Amino acid sequence: MNTEDKQAIRDFKKAVNMTAKQLEKWLDTKESKEVGFKGDDGGSAESVGHKSGKRIVELLGKKQDDYTDDDISHARKVTGYVHRHLAQKPGGDITDTNWRYSLMNWGHDPKRKK
Repeated sequence: MNTEDKQAIRDFKKAVNMTAKQLEKWLDTKESKEVGFKGDDGGSAESVGHKSGKRIVELLGKKQDDYTDDDISHARKVTGYVHRHLAQKPGGDITDTNWRYSLMNWGHDPKRKK
């Protein structure tokens, strides 16, 4: 694994501040399932973030040396999403907002200190 890939994994683990167990529990909630982009038809499909959350749980359970190229690509995607979304923080109390819930689907709870 090259240096850039190792850095991508470190960045991912810094961006994701929820444990696999916390994320799994969150993904089972109604709030988690209701937020996020669900595709062009909008229907009852699973949101992109919710699917990503499931993948993040898998990645958190892997050793760095076991990451595939696809895993590293997803780790980079997660890091980018978290950073972009954090830059769009709304004013006021964020506790019960779709903004926070969406971030949590991607493994980052902005109210949690790591």
